[in-house]
Amino acid sequence: MNETHEDSEHRRTSRRRNVTLIATAGSLLVIGGLLLALGMSQQQPAPPPAAAAADKGSPAATAQPPAQPGGKAEGNSGGKTATPSGEPPPHAGALPASRPVSITIPSLKVTSTLEELGLGRNRAMETPRDPAKAGWYRPGATPGAVGPAVIAGHVTWNGTPGVFFKLGRLDPGDRIDVGRADGRTAEFTVDRTAVYPKDKFPTVEVYRNLDHAGLRLITCGGDYSKADSHYADNVVVYATLTGSHT
Repeated sequence: MNETHEDSEHRRTSRRRNVTLIATAGSLLVIGGLLLALGMSQQQPAPPPAAAAADKGSPAATAQPPAQPGGKAEGNSGGKTATPSGEPPPHAGALPASRPVSITIPSLKVTSTLEELGLGRNRAMETPRDPAKAGWYRPGATPGAVGPAVIAGHVTWNGTPGVFFKLGRLDPGDRIDVGRADGRTAEFTVDRTAVYPKDKFPTVEVYRNLDHAGLRLITCGGDYSKADSHYADNVVVYATLTGSHT
């Protein structure tokens, strides 16, 4: 049968339509792949449960407790307390003030140099610029000197665990070493780990004056809200200076 002009034109039109559909489908697959990748890039690993509060959320969040003492201290919301023996660790004699340069937590396999943190907007403590590093709160005591030295770190950041991702796993009796600019290492022993709602952060308990050298490690925990990109709680580790070495 001889092909008519109409048949030939119909076949060419069909081929063009098929090519267009294939190209459109390919474009949608590429866009879909990008959307999937972007969606996956927003997924964050959930940090291990800290004390009594389980972390059910995910992404980038940091510890931002009030930086100045004030208000009534809140009680511990179900954290681990005391040491394995049930007694607080013996205090070591305080060291002279010296800027901290590093922190090591052997049980968590954490080692980090330290940034210096000051006061940001609303007089809240700044957070580390590098999520892989912890930061020392400069207006407070230096680790090893009399008073509560404060070190904060991110729990997660952009899909990657931060330096304090596993902080809630610290148990009473665990060791924390802080290297100092004077060449000494201040050795701390964990007293307890606690979890507090951010709107009831125990500022006085964390920052109040001490008659010995103490250490507080702070990060985020609890439920994560996608609506405001924040965790509901703060995880705070309380520790006491129990030794030092060069």
